[in-house]
Amino acid sequence: MNKFLNGAAVCAITFAFASQAAATEWNASVWGKRRAFTEHVEKIAELVSEKTNGEFTINVSYGGLSKNTENLDGISIGAFEMAQFCAGYHRDKNRVITVLELPFLGVENLEQEVAVSRAVYAHPAAAEEMAQWNAKLLMTSPMPQYNLVGTGDPRTTLEDFKGMRVRATGGIGQAFEAVGGVPTSVTSAEAFQAMEAGVVDTVAFAQHAHLSFGTINEADWWTANLNPGTVNCPVVVNLDAYESLSDAEREALDSSVDEALDYYLENYAELLKRWDAVLEEKGVEKVEIAPEVIAEFRATAADPIRDTWIKDMEAQGLPGQELYDLVVKTLAEAKSGS
Repeated sequence: MNKFLNGAAVCAITFAFASQAAATEWNASVWGKRRAFTEHVEKIAELVSEKTNGEFTINVSYGGLSKNTENLDGISIGAFEMAQFCAGYHRDKNRVITVLELPFLGVENLEQEVAVSRAVYAHPAAAEEMAQWNAKLLMTSPMPQYNLVGTGDPRTTLEDFKGMRVRATGGIGQAFEAVGGVPTSVTSAEAFQAMEAGVVDTVAFAQHAHLSFGTINEADWWTANLNPGTVNCPVVVNLDAYESLSDAEREALDSSVDEALDYYLENYAELLKRWDAVLEEKGVEKVEIAPEVIAEFRATAADPIRDTWIKDMEAQGLPGQELYDLVVKTLAEAKSGS
């Protein structure tokens, strides 16, 4: 064998080491198990890898990196590069986006939820607040309006809600509290156990979560049309990690957001089509709340909670009124198709 490598071999080895050094690997912290709620995270990981020929990869971890309530903290210290969290887990850390959790905003579908979330995420106040946690808002995790599953007799009037122990966070929890309910913010993973043990009477979730966390298996009934609101759960990236990406890697990530969200919406639409069959299969009664009850619920909860939120945000130096007006304007445009 020649004692020295020829020029071609040296070039090949040098290229191999350079490629290895250039490869970027991120970790993404989510929770639970793979489900409709995480499909856009899975999809963006797939797209980024495809667009960079495997040189930029994102490993999605379901609870192995952090508790869901501590994902933003993990991002802030650089424990991982991407994470999903819900605003209601720590409202003091992400005050701006809680405007999207106000009850009875009037969002009718997931496309509208995407539109209002994008508008708020793009607001300078949102970017500035997230930057305090070394985080950048990447995309939302759009969810339908929450509805209740419960045990025992269906609760169909505001009188029935008085004293009702409900797993609900954010603005939804505030809405139930306004009509005499007793909200608790146990994590999604603890909801089934809380329901099974009788710690809560009802659980407010979107459809996928009732399936994923098993609360539908404990339920006697489900409210089909209460629609008090939803929670906002962004996917964020660590700012330092994002800024350290090459131009090509950053383009691969940014350009994959719309594709990932489109995939999420298509996947969720299929779940919603199957929902009635799921209820029938599990023997869960579908309950329709009377329009006058919903109107009374909205009147009791929506306006006071909104006004208090705006006042609190303004007192903290945040543009509460401007953010709320942005949601209203964006939603009107989304509904009109403009």
